[in-house]
Amino acid sequence: MNQESWLKILQKNRIIAVIRASEIEVGRKMAKAVAAGGIRIIEITWNSHKASELITLLRSELPTCIIGTGTLLTIEELQKALKIGCQFIFTPHTNPAMIQTAKIAAVPIIPGALSPTEIVTAWQAGASCVKIYPISSVGGATYITSLQGPLGEIPLIPTGGVTLENAKEFIKAGAIAVGLSGKLFPKDLIIAQNWEAIARLAQALLRELSTNN
Repeated sequence: MNQESWLKILQKNRIIAVIRASEIEVGRKMAKAVAAGGIRIIEITWNSHKASELITLLRSELPTCIIGTGTLLTIEELQKALKIGCQFIFTPHTNPAMIQTAKIAAVPIIPGALSPTEIVTAWQAGASCVKIYPISSVGGATYITSLQGPLGEIPLIPTGGVTLENAKEFIKAGAIAVGLSGKLFPKDLIIAQNWEAIARLAQALLRELSTNN
């Protein structure tokens, strides 16, 4: 996937559902729930239970979705993720060698950064976008707004503090997309296995982001 195609996908969809599952079947149902609600970009964290098996399964069962992974820390983990066909990669940090490895494979990679120096370093190293994490620690949407002046050409994806209530604020502030984890998958709904309710949350969030006011 080239850079232009990846950015168009993000601009169209805006939401990345981040799943960290302690059981493979729970992760599968979480993914299917948000997919039923209309979310098309799904990240399975590498520290999920049987992550590689779950990703392979979802690539087959959700052909209209883009399935990637995150929380990758090493080149070795990245190579394994690429081998099983992950369609995008998130990392919590910036590692130029990992960025180049993903670029050679033509797979979008979104490294984590926080300060302007880290963001520019990640971008100049070849990042497809830059993950701003944890966004809750640096002022939320106002931080994204502040970055737009000097760094407006760098596509940013805030995570770690994005909620159902404030997701639209981040898009208005200039983020190309947002990542949601726990807020999209409330623990009580997971425990109750209320997948329909999670699908409705996803659907409501997409509807909210599609409105202009």
